[in-house]
Order: sequence, then structure tokens, then C-alpha cells
Amino acid sequence: MLELKTPREIDAMRVTGAFIAELLGDLAERAQVGVNLLDLELRARKLIEQRGAVSCYWDYAPSFGRGPFRNVICLSVNDAVLHGLPHDYVLRDGDLLSMDIAVSIDGWVADSARSVIIGTADPDDRHLIDATERALTAGIAAARAGNRLGDISAAIGTVATAAGYPINTEFGGHGLGRTMHEDPHVPNQGRAGRGLRLRPGLTLALEPWFARGTDKIVYDPDGWTIRSADGSRTAHSEHTIAITDDGPRILTVLG
Repeated sequence: MLELKTPREIDAMRVTGAFIAELLGDLAERAQVGVNLLDLELRARKLIEQRGAVSCYWDYAPSFGRGPFRNVICLSVNDAVLHGLPHDYVLRDGDLLSMDIAVSIDGWVADSARSVIIGTADPDDRHLIDATERALTAGIAAARAGNRLGDISAAIGTVATAAGYPINTEFGGHGLGRTMHEDPHVPNQGRAGRGLRLRPGLTLALEPWFARGTDKIVYDPDGWTIRSADGSRTAHSEHTIAITDDGPRILTVLG
């Protein structure tokens, strides 16, 4: 069921989104060669606790996971792209790290992700991350009242295709607000002019993610971490947005 938010409720989600933007910025600065993923997890826990926020991931138990998720952030390295479990891994020069987090403050959720390169950047990795960011920008631009959900998906998919990346539609964006996952599902590929008509008050997490060489995925034995099936590198970008009468409003930015 869709729940349209009032302007005041969107403002409340914006408070959560600003905190998430600050947290991801903090972790991006700390994600250096020699840093353990577990240290980043502990830093995220500390910041969440200090803010009085609530992790949406802790005890998260969807149908595809193996047991409840017992971390507050997803940290996915290189060919891992989604739901990466923080574990005892020391970041190396040239690693590509994707960080994805959702929290709730005063009952309102926001969700965001960003990918960063550790140390020396491979130009192909930079191109991959850039493609997810450009696809996210295109998807946000299409998120206007009166448009269709397919317009967002088509805009994201057009960028991916032009950049030469295949598109997986099993996991994509989603509605959110009082909980982390609400209707509708927002695939990263679609047909313009089709699907749900976008209305003011609709809040969405848009999250283009691509792998260099495949649209197929595999799961780690942990039942959570999703990787590219061919071992190629991956990247993931995400913002929470609101559809408003004045155009799309990005909620997971600073300021």
C-alpha cells in the first residue's frame, strides 16, 4: 500500500537523511588503506547511538537472508555490491567499497549508499562509480509529479546501457517512510510512460547499482552478501527523495 507523506513528514525524513549523509561522509574519510571493515561498522554504531537514531538493518530478516542481519551498515567490497556483511577484512590499495545504510529518527526512515575507491583509483572503477551516480541523477530528474514510475527506471537504465553496463532488476529502489521498505519497487530498467503515476508526497529510495560484466548475481555462504556472478567489480549509489509539487527533493544530502 502506498502512503503519501505530508510536507511536515517529508521534513522529518529530511532530518534523518541529513544525518545519514553526514555519517557516510565520515566513513568515506575513514575508509583508507589498512582500515578494517569492522572498524567502520563500529564507527557507524557509535554515530547512530550518539544521534539517538535506530538502525533499520539490525535484526532485519527478509526472505532472502540467512538469519537476522546483525550489523548497522552494509559494507561491500569489489565484486560484492549489496548487503555485504561487515567482517574482518583490511582495506587494500585499489579496493572499491560500497556503503549502504538506513536508519530511523523519530519514526522516520531514510536510506542512502555511496561507493568509494580506496587509495589508487583504477580508471575503470572510477567510470563504473560515475555511471551509477549519473544514473541516480537521471532517475531523480525523472521523479516529477505526473510522470510514471517507468520514467525513473528508464532514465536509470538509459545511462547504464550507454555506459556499457548490463542491468539486474531483481534488486532496485523502493518506497520508504515509516519503514525501510514500502511500495513501490523501482527497478533500474523500465519503459518510459508506464507504471504508477507519481504524486506529491511519494517518497522513494532510488539506487542504481551495476557490475562491469554481468547482470547475474550470486550469494555468499553467509546468505546475505550479493556479488557479481562473474567476479567483476560493482558499484552502488542511492538517495532518498520525495516527489513534491516543486519537483524532486533529495533528502539524503547535507545542508
